[in-house]
Amino acid sequence: MTTMNEREYGNLIGSDKVEGTAVYGADDSKIGSIERVMIDKISGRVSYAVLGFGGFLGLGSDHYPLPWQSLKYDTRLGGYVTGVTEQQLRGGPKFEAEKDWNWADATGNRAVDDYYGVPVA
Repeated sequence: MTTMNEREYGNLIGSDKVEGTAVYGADDSKIGSIERVMIDKISGRVSYAVLGFGGFLGLGSDHYPLPWQSLKYDTRLGGYVTGVTEQQLRGGPKFEAEKDWNWADATGNRAVDDYYGVPVA
């Protein structure tokens, strides 16, 4: 049986270890946690993190796709930091727990990138 630390290798980390990691705003206050990462099948790069936010004890929370490049890991906090404010997040593209984002919809994904000011690659 492997321990959590065995799934980290230098700068690499297993996706299961990323899930549940806290996300902090620019003021170091926790704004949510990563529920999953979305990986581009062709390039192998992480494109988005799905941030769980709101609700109580994970129930009724909304899910916000964030461009992966908007997150930076902070070893001091042991989580990811983003310049996105809670107010921006609340106004951003989201989906409810009972539904899922249509990841195949390039227009919807582009809307996420546009909202957060991510240049099109």
